[in-house]
Amino acid sequence: MDLKIRKGVKKDLKEVLILIKELAKYENALEEVDLTLSQLKEDGFGKRPYYWFLIAEKNNQIIGLSFYWIRYSTWKGKFLFLEDFVIKNEYRNQGVGKKLFEHTIKVCHELGLKGMTWQVLDWNKPAINFYKKFNAEISNEWLNGKLTYKQIEVISKKIKSHQNQ
Repeated sequence: MDLKIRKGVKKDLKEVLILIKELAKYENALEEVDLTLSQLKEDGFGKRPYYWFLIAEKNNQIIGLSFYWIRYSTWKGKFLFLEDFVIKNEYRNQGVGKKLFEHTIKVCHELGLKGMTWQVLDWNKPAINFYKKFNAEISNEWLNGKLTYKQIEVISKKIKSHQNQ
């Protein structure tokens, strides 16, 4: 297989968004994706990049994505947070994921980060098994918390009304 792993560039973003949606569909959450191409461009290639990505490419066709950003641990320091990792379905189980994941680990090492973290759905056994091949720790202890944009708007309005009283 003529496989190339490279740093992602702005012109890749249309395909990146397709892969993000493919992953969301696999995770039964396609309706959750409201990210736009213009947001991706601004957030990744604007004045202050908020993310970076690696691309797996075969015959100049994008077949995989490793999408990451740097998070900060108050206990340890800087970590690479692997936000999304996806290989097109027809290229799975061919070593593409392994090579892309190893390149992501290499980026983490080259940046001098303290480690690499990610999330995986508890029902996604193929992904869990993939990560375990790298001796990754998969925690059952930590629960995810989040507030949506709409929730933040509601809370912010309540805070503002309390401050005006």
